Amino acid sequence: MKNTSRFFKQAQWLIGILLLVVWAIVPAHAQTPDTGWLTNPAHPPVKARIALTGNANESTNAVEGFLEINLSGDWKTYWRSPGEGGIAPSLNWQASDNIKDVDWQWPAPQRFDLLGIDTLGYTGDIIFPITLYVDDINKPANFAGTLTVSSCTTVCVLTDYEFELAFTPENLTPNAELLHTHAQAASQVPKASPQLKNISAVWDDTKQQLQVSASKAVDWQSPDIIVDGSSDALTDVAFSVPTISVNGETVTATYSASSWMGKPALADEAIKLTFIDRDFLAEHEISAKAGTIVESVPDFSFASAIAFALLGGLILNIMPCVLPVLGLKLSTVITAQGLAKIQIRKQFLASAAGILFSFWLLAAFLLTLKLTGNAIGWGIQFQSPLFIGVMVAITTLFAANMLGLFEFRLPSSANTWLATRGDNSYVGHFTQGMFATLLATPCSTPFLGTAVAFALTASTPTLFAIFSALAVGMALPWLLVAAMPSLATKLPKPGAWMNRVKWLFGFMMLATSIWLLTLLANHLSLLWLIILSFIVIAFFITRTHKVHGKKTAVIVSGVGILLTAVTMVTASLTASKWVTPLPPDLAWQKLDESRIAQEVNAGNTVFVDVTADWCITCKANKIGVLLQEPVYSRLQAEDMVTFQGDWTSPNGYVTDYLRKYGRYGVPFNIVYGPAAPEGIPLPIVLSSEDVIRAINHAKGG
Repeated sequence: MKNTSRFFKQAQWLIGILLLVVWAIVPAHAQTPDTGWLTNPAHPPVKARIALTGNANESTNAVEGFLEINLSGDWKTYWRSPGEGGIAPSLNWQASDNIKDVDWQWPAPQRFDLLGIDTLGYTGDIIFPITLYVDDINKPANFAGTLTVSSCTTVCVLTDYEFELAFTPENLTPNAELLHTHAQAASQVPKASPQLKNISAVWDDTKQQLQVSASKAVDWQSPDIIVDGSSDALTDVAFSVPTISVNGETVTATYSASSWMGKPALADEAIKLTFIDRDFLAEHEISAKAGTIVESVPDFSFASAIAFALLGGLILNIMPCVLPVLGLKLSTVITAQGLAKIQIRKQFLASAAGILFSFWLLAAFLLTLKLTGNAIGWGIQFQSPLFIGVMVAITTLFAANMLGLFEFRLPSSANTWLATRGDNSYVGHFTQGMFATLLATPCSTPFLGTAVAFALTASTPTLFAIFSALAVGMALPWLLVAAMPSLATKLPKPGAWMNRVKWLFGFMMLATSIWLLTLLANHLSLLWLIILSFIVIAFFITRTHKVHGKKTAVIVSGVGILLTAVTMVTASLTASKWVTPLPPDLAWQKLDESRIAQEVNAGNTVFVDVTADWCITCKANKIGVLLQEPVYSRLQAEDMVTFQGDWTSPNGYVTDYLRKYGRYGVPFNIVYGPAAPEGIPLPIVLSSEDVIRAINHAKGG
């Protein structure tokens, strides 16, 4: 009995000791270390704590946690790159044991302007996810050191917080509340995003500027892009608040860079780009490439682009491309004198509708090219031999019609159907409007080029809005007559003079057909070109002989041969301007961007001409300025080098070159030199004064 009692007493002691051991061990397994709030009596507005979530990864020896900083009132602390002022929070953990490394992650910051100084940082309660990497996950670790926090309002205070956090990684237990806090903080840390594409960074050493651009699958709302980096070249570099422009899916940000250590040199340096937009965060690292930053077209507002489009469309009416169609319209105005005002109004509204519809077709065509990754630009359809061939056929038929060789007639049933529903010429007026638009595309005007460049880099609705404004601008003369039909009755009454005018514009239209045939020489062999020319000439002679007799056919043949000769002579640049023969063409070299930089470094001045055979404005610039004095002699000077990019046919290299300068059409001329290595873009319509002034400036004179 005594032995039994002694056994129970020993058992009780053993159970008690076991419970004590379990009680001691269980908390060790359930530990979730937290420093608690760290404060400094010298600076009560700021407190901090370090906590571990309880997650530990045995394969990477990583322990998950976070640093939380709480700032009361208007106090702020800073991001990893504070901006023009401030100091980022830092951890000195050299007193730690079994800690190999610390990964500090930074949530997206805010921009602050304090006394004119731009800074990046945080207010309120901010949580930084951190990851501790231990040497041995099975051994106890001690995370210890000093947290230094810089906080500012109108004054700045630098505060130290001593911390120590002892734990054994294998004994950590996940804490649901802390895991949730960590997850929320991690969601605010920008990471690489598949939504971003076409990310680029260009460093202009001459301007000491950096330009960043990127596209996103969904249109940007109110983006900000922050630049920083960890390389030595970026250590003391401050970037200004960027100038940001948004065009639908594409955002462009331009920064001025400065450093108290001297001029920054960021070419080929790795930079981090932090993208912040509504409900979107991302961070990418990219290498900045040396290049030239030009003022991009989208820097002005949508309203300005609409105004430019209206003016550009209006100016198209006086360009040589549209003059043959104006002959058609003049004939329409004269014959409209006997009609009621309502009919005149409807006819001119039909023409305006044709212009609008044609511009919409162009916009849809360019949008399709854009979405399929092809080159886009104003007049780009003239790079297609099929399009040129169709235009040759159309202009030939219109010319024949104006010369009275035949009339377009519909079947009697169609005429009856149209007669019961209004004037049967409305379709013709609509077609005239469309035709005028298509013939206008080889021409470019200052306002039109700017508006088109804006449209082609913008969203789809903006693209159609700009092209609609171009259509309205071009249709303004038609709309004016539609608004005031009495204008059509102010012209002289029809008579013999009207037939002469129609013949004049008929021959102008025929000249247009011949010019279009010369463009096919870039796509067809000489044999095919001769065959097509023979078909057109034979058609005209046959119809003229049948309608007007043998004598008239001989005269028309003579005039046709003369027009062909003049057009060919003009195309080969041996024509004359008024009475002064043009000199031989300049010794153009094929466009090569790498050669441009080499020539400028050698002290030369470089003139670049991007042109196309179908571009009327390009021809006018060449004949009227580049081949005239004093420009002609200046371009042949020993210190001048001339490069030419040919956009007559699709050319990806030339297209990329144009895009770098925000251009989507020709002509494009630019001058480089020792004093302007980034280039001086010239106006679309050149003048001798503009060219000489740019050359002198680029040279340094």
